[in-house]
Amino acid sequence: MLLIAERINGMFIDVKQAIADKNKKVIQDLAKRQTDAGATYLDVNVGTAAADQQAAMQWLVETIQETCSTPLCLDSQKIDVIAAGLKVANTEPGILLNSSPLNKKNDEEILDKYIELAKNAGPKSAIIALTMDKNGVPQDIDTRVAIAAEIISKAVELGFDTQRLFIDPIILPVKVPNAQIQPTNILAAMDQITILAEPAPHITIGLSNVSQGTTQRSLINSTFLAMAVSHGLDSAIADVFDERLMNILATAEMLMNKQIYSDSFLKVYSSINK
Repeated sequence: MLLIAERINGMFIDVKQAIADKNKKVIQDLAKRQTDAGATYLDVNVGTAAADQQAAMQWLVETIQETCSTPLCLDSQKIDVIAAGLKVANTEPGILLNSSPLNKKNDEEILDKYIELAKNAGPKSAIIALTMDKNGVPQDIDTRVAIAAEIISKAVELGFDTQRLFIDPIILPVKVPNAQIQPTNILAAMDQITILAEPAPHITIGLSNVSQGTTQRSLINSTFLAMAVSHGLDSAIADVFDERLMNILATAEMLMNKQIYSDSFLKVYSSINK
């Protein structure tokens, strides 16, 4: 499982304050601790923490890279913020660009632009594309799959390897009215997305979204993660500090025969993901 650690995000109070104060210590501590906890990538999201999001993204990237070589996931739906981060990012170990819809009402070619940025960033770069278009987030299985198919078709058309493509079917908070059907819709969509191309694209989700606003966040996140792994999920933006979640992930992968069983399989999983 490719784990994209979620905590360097301006929506968190400590990160927002660190961006405002230019406090490198807070950011660098989060980068190192998330890496030690098993992060494959570090998500870097300014959010609404700064008026000048481009400058803030560059400061975050440079601050992290001073102390940590873990690949980054530049996270913004504003392509100019992604481009600004790329100017100072070390793409040698790989980089993810997160996230592009298929299209927008004010930009029909937004996906093309993300793909072009990724192609120019080198062979280890990849993009996360949302099953979302100018009409918004789909609520049904078929529309999600249809948008995923269009994303894959566009990538192939532009010469972008589908193994460098992460499809995000967009998990919605279970607490939102009428949204409780969405987790099963997501799983059904995953089953179809995995067979849309050969080689198959990666599938990812912003895991913590499913539990937003609930009182049992860790339990809901962990349970859905285990369910999704059995439907082809191979990456997630997640809280790598959540020990229960990490243990359940290790167990799910062992039961799916993706990790070898031993009595100390949790320790083994932890060690190989550091």
